[in-house]
Amino acid sequence: MFSLQGKVAVVTGAASGLGKATALRFARAGAKVVLADIADASGVAREAGGVYVRTDVSVEEQVKDLMQAAVEEYGMLTTVVNNAGISGEMSTVDGISREAIDKALDVNFKGVLWGIKHAVPRIEDGGSIMNTASYAGLLGTPTYGVYVASKAAIIAITRTAALELAPRGIRVNCICPGTADTPMAYVEGAEIELKLSCMLQPLGRLIQAEEVAALYHFLASDDCAMITGQAIAIDGGMSAGPSLGVIGPLYEKIFNDTLKIEDFKAAE
Repeated sequence: MFSLQGKVAVVTGAASGLGKATALRFARAGAKVVLADIADASGVAREAGGVYVRTDVSVEEQVKDLMQAAVEEYGMLTTVVNNAGISGEMSTVDGISREAIDKALDVNFKGVLWGIKHAVPRIEDGGSIMNTASYAGLLGTPTYGVYVASKAAIIAITRTAALELAPRGIRVNCICPGTADTPMAYVEGAEIELKLSCMLQPLGRLIQAEEVAALYHFLASDDCAMITGQAIAIDGGMSAGPSLGVIGPLYEKIFNDTLKIEDFKAAE
């Protein structure tokens, strides 16, 4: 079940984090993998038994060359994971700079767009294209306007591409992770997000990169031939509603201490 034997996959942002975990999992499942990143992913490529192609996904011609390199190396292309991305500048909407939004759209959105565009003429019918969006692209998030906009755009282009490519049996989906335990989560300025994430996620912890890779593995397999056009949240339950860690104290206040957070312990 969920074998990737016979698949040839391109994974961007593969030097670390979600991309690295996904490339290695694909290789273990039998796929041949082409790893792309602006950072050096040659060590990960060796571990995966694949090849590394240095790629800046914001540059369309480099993404085109990446997709062609996969075909030249392995004779075909069946699977693409457009994962490379940046966190973006934190600011309220009235303080967003042109430079910040341009950079976020160039990497996060256009990187995915170019990946889809240049996969289309090369990918086999029945293939799978998957994009990394974000939980933040599903809902508004104060001070994350730049990031939210770029990730919401990924969800929109995913759905549009899914409709256009359906006649060829090519499935296009995106994953919307909450805060994951990857290097991006520990950049300067992310300390508050880390603390909040563990409170807001009902399951109470950060998502592991391997858990996101498992979802990509699932979607890449032929077992998922009828899943397309979806934005799938992997967020510890945040999109379902507020966690007990947040709502419990409010309940206690509203009910004048007659309802205690301990009353919900059985649900944990």
